[in-house]
Amino acid sequence: MAVAPGRLIAVVGPSGVGKDSVMEALAKATDFHLVRRVITRPSAAGGEQFDGCDEATFDADLARGRFALHWPAHELRYGIPKTELACLDQGRNALVNLSRKVLTEAHAAFSGFIVVNLSASPEVLAQRLAARGRESADSIAKRLARQVDLPGGLTVINVVNDGPLDDTVRTILASLSDQAVADAPSAMREIS
Repeated sequence: MAVAPGRLIAVVGPSGVGKDSVMEALAKATDFHLVRRVITRPSAAGGEQFDGCDEATFDADLARGRFALHWPAHELRYGIPKTELACLDQGRNALVNLSRKVLTEAHAAFSGFIVVNLSASPEVLAQRLAARGRESADSIAKRLARQVDLPGGLTVINVVNDGPLDDTVRTILASLSDQAVADAPSAMREIS
C-alpha cells in the first residue's frame, strides 16, 4: 500500500513576525520536518539554523539541480535542497520558511501545499526588529512600510502572532486539522 505524500507547509510573513520561533514550536509539537535552507551568508550569522555558502557554491549547486526551490531576497540567495523534502514521499509534513516570491511555484510543484501567513501589529514588529539589533531605525521603518500581497489561488491560513507563542501554535494546528483543508489538498480557499 502506497503512503500518502506529506504536505509542504510554507510559513511566510514580514521580518520580525516570528517565523522561526513559530516553526520551531510547531516542529516540537508535531512530527513535522523543519526544512533547513541554504543561504549565501556565513553560517555563523545567527538566526535560524541554515547552511551557509558563498555565491560560487550556490551557483554550482543550482547548476547540479540541488534545489527544489530557490530565490533572491535582500541581497542574499536562498535554496531549498531536494534532500530536505524527501520526507514528503514518506508521508511526513514539512515546514519551510519561504519567500512570498516562490509561493506560486511551490503550489504548482507540491500537492497539498499550504501557506501559513503570519502577521503582527506594526508596534510588535518594530519592537522585535529593534531587539534583533541587525538593522537601523531607518531600515526598520522601510521594512514596516513595505506591503507584499500573497498570490491568489493558494490555500492560506492567516494567523496573527502578537500574543503568546503557544496560542499561535494551537491556532495553526487547529486550522491544519480543519476537515476542509485535510480533505481538499488542492483546495483554493482561504482560512482565517
